[in-house]
Amino acid sequence: MMNTKIKSYSELLSIDDFYERYLYLQSFNSIGDETFGFERYLNQKFYSSREWKEYIRPRIIQRDDGCDLAHKDYPIYGKIIIHHINPITPKDIKLISEYGFDSPVFDFENLVCVSHNTHNAIHFGSLKDLPKEPIKRFKNDMCPWKGG
Repeated sequence: MMNTKIKSYSELLSIDDFYERYLYLQSFNSIGDETFGFERYLNQKFYSSREWKEYIRPRIIQRDDGCDLAHKDYPIYGKIIIHHINPITPKDIKLISEYGFDSPVFDFENLVCVSHNTHNAIHFGSLKDLPKEPIKRFKNDMCPWKGG
């Protein structure tokens, strides 16, 4: 089965600040480096499976309202990536046939929506690509003569 969980979706949600959520997930390892290598085909087969595309992926997007790191102030306008909080391994994928939807690779506590840029930042530490903090709006802020 999957390695012991170090991080979880529930813990991620307990962090209010977007940047702090990013730091919580930061890994600085290349996607698939330690997890797949020559068995990369398993990864590709998994992410193109019907179970992933029609059952898991849409439910995670719905749960997170399509927001980056499930943070309501950071909607994703481009492609949404479903990120495994704790990396999965070829062994995890091979166990799908035994466990079905109870497999660790489908565990909602290990999945979160991220944008392409945030995904790259998590794996490669490219902070410049993280979304900027949203501008806080207030009544009449576009009409300074009306006051705040």
